[in-house]
Parts: sequence; structure tokens; C-alpha cells
Amino acid sequence: MSRVLEHYNYLHEIPELGFQEFKTSAYISQQLKNAGFVVQDNFNGTTGIVAILDSGIPGPTLALRADMDALGHIIDGVHCARHTCGHDGHSSVVLSAAEELIAGHEVKRGRLKLIFQPAEELGAGALAMIAGGAIDDVDMILGFHVRPAQECAVGTAIPAVHYSACVTLEAIIYGQAAHGARPHLGVNALDAAVSAVQAVNAVHLAPDSGWSVKATRFICDAGVTNSIPDEARVVFDLRTAKNEDMVELQARVQRAVEHSVAAYGAKANVTVVKSMPAAVIDDEMTALIAQAIVDVQGEAALMPVRSTPGSEDFFQYPVQRPEVKAGFWGLGTGLLPGLHHPDMHFDLASLPVGVKIFTACVRRVLG
Repeated sequence: MSRVLEHYNYLHEIPELGFQEFKTSAYISQQLKNAGFVVQDNFNGTTGIVAILDSGIPGPTLALRADMDALGHIIDGVHCARHTCGHDGHSSVVLSAAEELIAGHEVKRGRLKLIFQPAEELGAGALAMIAGGAIDDVDMILGFHVRPAQECAVGTAIPAVHYSACVTLEAIIYGQAAHGARPHLGVNALDAAVSAVQAVNAVHLAPDSGWSVKATRFICDAGVTNSIPDEARVVFDLRTAKNEDMVELQARVQRAVEHSVAAYGAKANVTVVKSMPAAVIDDEMTALIAQAIVDVQGEAALMPVRSTPGSEDFFQYPVQRPEVKAGFWGLGTGLLPGLHHPDMHFDLASLPVGVKIFTACVRRVLG
């Protein structure tokens, strides 16, 4: 019998931020060891976990990946971690699938590899696992995400979710301080930063290419109200449906910021805070997942392939290792009001379905 709700209820109560998932990884690791997996903790010096079940019979290596971190929120003025993206559900589903597969002796050839990854929200977790060699011996990798109610109803699933590329840029704009009564002696970083936001809002790619750019944070405070501020920080969120478009958009945004502040006599230092690639999904893996969905829930449950402007660092795996076939699917959970909302919730009865879909995929490849 699936323990997915037991796992979920525990993990949901101990949300931890990226690379700080100490309790989370300790729990998952112990459950995997109890089940009989060979487990490597603290993978590449992180909270990541890699576990292996080797059949001893020649065959492919199939990896299942789950993310573990929670999101940081400010709620009622208090900084806190909260599972508002469903990573506790992802870890619970993959952990439960692993338990059922090993208990049922379902892996009859090749190897099953489990990757419990930290820091997805930071855009750094997958890269850390890759750098440690987590997928150097992997032929195929599967991941999934709980989906908002607006995209996918409870009782249905999407065989491939094509995520967008996302880059977060921070521009630190340097002016020159001066007294508010003598503005001609300074360079107002606030004015320059406002100009930078307006310049970025005027950036355009082809309308049919699927892209967006917007300012998402603006910080400027000289500490007093009668002084010209000499520094401002602006964060921009960039998204494109294709990886090649992101290269162009990023270059245009950087140029817009640098040139617009220069007109005020200010300078800008633009850096990449976070970068996630657009989806790279293998058709063979999508077909595998689609058949597993039908196996578990029937034809009526199979939804069309879908694109989303959201981002997901899972796609670093196939981008960094193009020889690895990747599949990424969406589970209908009735999730409301939306991902990353402080009050996000979903139908927990959907989680056992996710377990069954993963186990069906593994049986088809390794059974």
C-alpha cells in the first residue's frame, strides 16, 4: 500500500529553503535505506540524494527526479519557508514509487536511479547534481510537476509540459550622492533606474516568438529624504519559449539598461542571478508517459501536450547532457489559487495517481 500521504504529511510540515533541506533529505534518505536502496547522501557537498537499485541484468539506466526545496515568503511581515510549489508532493510521489518498485521486485533489468534534488527555486540545484556526476551514467530521466486547476483537472495528466526559459537579471545602478538642494552636483541613481525600467519596457522581440520581460524589484534608499541617492537596484524577469530567443532578449535588456543610465551620467552593473533553460523533451519519453497515463487512468485522462511560461531547472539535465532522453509531465491536482501563492493547496488524493504513473513508466522500461 502506498505511503505517499504519510510521506507528504511529514515533509509538508518541515519546509526548508534551497540547499538547506537538512531535515527533508535526512528523512528521504532514511526511507530509501529502509527500503533497500544504495544511497549516497550529501551529493556533491549539497543536501542532494542519489539512490540506486541495480537489477544486475544488462539494460538502460532510468532516473526519476524530484525537487525538495520550499519557497521563501514574507507573510504578515515574517520571513518563512512554505511549500507553495508542491515540491513536498513531488518528493513524496517519487519516494513512494521507489518503495513500491523495490518491494514488488519490479526492476528486472538495467538500473533505477533516484535523484532528490535541492534548490530548484534557486535555479542551482540541477546544476549542482550534474556537476557531481548524477546523470553521467543515465540514459533516460523523468520528472513531473503538480499542475494548477486552470491547466489540468484532477483525474487527468499531461504527458509533456514545455516550460519556458527564464533569466533573472539584477542591475546595480551607480550614481553620485549630493544634497537634495544641490542636485546638479550629483547623479540621481533613482532617476537613472526609472529610465532603465522604461527602456526595458520598450524592448521587443517578434510577437509570435513567445516572450516577456518586466521589472520585479526596485530598491533605492539614501537613508534620508533630502539626499540624492547614489545607488539603486532593479531586478528584471525575462522569459522566452525558446533558448535561442533568450540569448537575444538578454543582450537587448542589458544594452537598454546600460545605455539609458549612461544618459544620466550613471553606470550599471548587470549580472545574472538565476538562469533556467527552456524545455528539451524527448518524443519517445513523452510517448512512454502518455501510455503510462492511459494504463493508470484510461484514455479520457490523457490531456494534450502543453506549454507554460513557467520555468523549471529540471531541463538543465538534457541541456547539459544532450545524450540523456528527458520526459517531464504534469499531474492534475486541482491546485488553487496558483503555484507560489502563500495559500496554495491541492487535492491530496491525486498523489497516489502520480505514484502509479511513475511505477507504470518504470515497468515499461525496466520490467
